[in-house]
Amino acid sequence: MKNRTHPFLILVLLFVSHFSTNAQDLLKKLDKEHKDTPQYKIATFKTTRIGLGHSIETRKKGTLEISLYNRYWDKPNTQSQRFLADEVNTRYGLSYSFSNDFTVGFGYANFDKISDGFIKYKLVKQRVHDKKSPLSITLVQSLSHRKFDNANTNLYSPSSSENKYSFTTQALIARKFSPELSLQISPSFVYRASSNNNNNPNAQFAIGFGGRHKINTHTSIVSEYFYVVNPVKSIDTFNSFLIGINWEVSDLMLQFHLTNARNFAEDTFITETANNFNFKDPNLHFGFNATFILHTKKRTFK
Repeated sequence: MKNRTHPFLILVLLFVSHFSTNAQDLLKKLDKEHKDTPQYKIATFKTTRIGLGHSIETRKKGTLEISLYNRYWDKPNTQSQRFLADEVNTRYGLSYSFSNDFTVGFGYANFDKISDGFIKYKLVKQRVHDKKSPLSITLVQSLSHRKFDNANTNLYSPSSSENKYSFTTQALIARKFSPELSLQISPSFVYRASSNNNNNPNAQFAIGFGGRHKINTHTSIVSEYFYVVNPVKSIDTFNSFLIGINWEVSDLMLQFHLTNARNFAEDTFITETANNFNFKDPNLHFGFNATFILHTKKRTFK
């Protein structure tokens, strides 16, 4: 009887060995496929704007953003009885994502009569547990046009409408260090089509620093600072600074902040901020931004 069981045991051992080898080969294939599929960091910033300027974020394909940005401030040495503030600057904006990485937008600010537009493309995405791609990089090209000369800065030549354009090129470089902390650096190049003062540079260089610290699921603290390398000489300008709180409510993002910048177009708040950040009128500006996200395409779940 014992001799008859030997062939059966040998067959069982061969079957187990063959099954184990095939299982290991299958696991190796699955591991290889999973390794080749990149996993990207998401929600480096919860919105497409940190506060003043763009963040590296772009929306999903088919997403329409409807935005309303406001800045409030007081006039110096006045006996104004207006509610909240003496002056208000409001920007009405729309942006649409043609793909997950490409967005086009435009807006109009009623106080300074500035129209602006931008294109935005996410070039590189930060990967999860991958040293080859530790950063996210987004490119932004924006332009702005003034309907008439800005009385506060008077930097543009009044000769024709064509000379009132400005162009801003930015490379936004960010990293999500943890679920709570994200930082961004923004090298910026501003070109002003024409100037009424030969001492003012037509081309200006600046670098922005921004950050977000998550407080809880829906709330975060944000801050931004832009340093201008070669400021204009005809007027006194200051580097723009912002600190605030972002509050996410479903498809609505609310932003509350304090800043010394009253304009919204990139070239204006980066290079033409005429007030320092302090509590003297009219230096301190209260900002309130509301951005509503509308999904024009059906979401697919896999």
